[in-house]
Amino acid sequence: MHTALKTLLAAAATAASLAASAQPYARFDTSTIDVRQARQEERIQAGVAQGALTHREARILEQGQRDIARAEARAKADGRVSPVEMRQLVAMLDRADAQIRTLRHDPQRRFR
Repeated sequence: MHTALKTLLAAAATAASLAASAQPYARFDTSTIDVRQARQEERIQAGVAQGALTHREARILEQGQRDIARAEARAKADGRVSPVEMRQLVAMLDRADAQIRTLRHDPQRRFR
């Protein structure tokens, strides 16, 4: 009976392990997305405070941040973030980084 119990427990553990690995996609930690967004928001506000960004430019950049937040919420809606969704979020953040950098450091490339 002791051996049968061990076998049963091993089978249950194996089944649980297989079920966990059979999920359609992994759960990604999106805390890095939130950290990057917070840093971008700080850069936008610093740009306004230093006079490197106009209020209009800041509004446009902040709209981009809201778009990223909405995309993140949609990705998380089913309780998981797929690898494709994660790549899309990272790409959005990369574009926002480039846009903030360009506007803060290249006055010729301003939004008019």
